[in-house]
Amino acid sequence: MDESQIKKAAALGSVSAGAPLPEIIRDLLVALGEDPGRDGLQETPERIAQTLRFLTSGYEMRVEDILNGALYPVSYDEMVMVKDIELFSLCEHHLLPFFGKCHVAYIPDQRVVGLSKIPRLVDMFSRRLQIQERLTTQIAETFMEKIRPQGVGVVIEARHLCMMMRGVEKQHSQAVTSAMLGVFREQQQTREEFLSLVMSN
Repeated sequence: MDESQIKKAAALGSVSAGAPLPEIIRDLLVALGEDPGRDGLQETPERIAQTLRFLTSGYEMRVEDILNGALYPVSYDEMVMVKDIELFSLCEHHLLPFFGKCHVAYIPDQRVVGLSKIPRLVDMFSRRLQIQERLTTQIAETFMEKIRPQGVGVVIEARHLCMMMRGVEKQHSQAVTSAMLGVFREQQQTREEFLSLVMSN
C-alpha cells in the first residue's frame, strides 16, 4: 500500500495512517468481537505482524540483488527448466493464501543464469499481495527482461484458500496459469516440449 492508499484508507476510518501494524491488528481483533488481552491472544498482534512482514517481504527485494551477477557465458541453446518450485502467496482480494508449484523454462542466448536464482525470483514476486495471473506474467516478463533468453515459459498450478474455505468452497479445485514469451510463444514445438515436461512425473 503506497502513501496515497494509506491516506485514503485512513479517511475511510479503516486504518490509522502510520499506526504500527500490531496496533492495527489489535483493533481488528476487537472489531471481530475478541479480547486481545485474553490468554492466547496477548502476543497474537505481534506474531501476525511478523508473519505478514515475512509473507510480503518481496516488496523489499530487488531483482538485481537476487541475480547478483550470476549470469554465465555458455554456448548452450537447449531448454533449461526448473520445475515443481514450491510457491506460497497471499491473494490480494481476501488476504488468504494460495499455494502450489511453479515451473520455469528458458532457452539461453549465449548465457545462462544460476539455477538457484530462478526459485528466488519466484519467491520475490510471490511474497507480495498477488493474483495468480499477474504473478505468472511478472515472473516471465522479468526473466525475459533481465536474462534476455531466446524465450521463457512459466506455468503455475495453485490451490486458493479463498475458493476452498469460503465462496464456492471447492476444496479440490486448482487454478493453472501460463505465460509464454519469445520462442515459447512463437514455436509450437518448443511450447509443447515445455508443457510435456511440466506434465511428466
